[in-house]
Amino acid sequence: MRRAEHLRFAILAAQREGNRLLTQALKPHGITPSQAEVLRLLQQHGTLSLNGLGQLLVCESGTNPSRLVDRTVAAGLVERRTDAADRRYLHLSLTPEGQRLATEVTSIEEHLYSALDAACEGLEVDAMLAFLHNFIDTLPSGKALSNRFDLD
Repeated sequence: MRRAEHLRFAILAAQREGNRLLTQALKPHGITPSQAEVLRLLQQHGTLSLNGLGQLLVCESGTNPSRLVDRTVAAGLVERRTDAADRRYLHLSLTPEGQRLATEVTSIEEHLYSALDAACEGLEVDAMLAFLHNFIDTLPSGKALSNRFDLD
């Protein structure tokens, strides 16, 4: 097997297993990993515009996560307010229930990060991150990641 092919499928397998673990942990709370990402971003940033949220999401491509936001609004987790000066501009923030659930998501993520920390022990994580960034930085998910962690 070509090394690049092995690497591609190893990354895919790791992503799927991480997402499977996260999905299982979130299931009792009735949310998906994508919805959890919305909650955490709003928890971290307070209020965001729809476009601002889209620029930070890694789970969605593009900068207009309308359907994802619609689902979190319908679930009573996110409040959507129209700007008084410009009705095309939306402000998104967490409801009290969304804030409570975002705190639960933080705890769930910490368990996942602890498992990742253990798997990284003794490895050159900075080299691995450099490789991944060389591959993704010019792509939409890489740009969202850069916006999210202010990597520019």
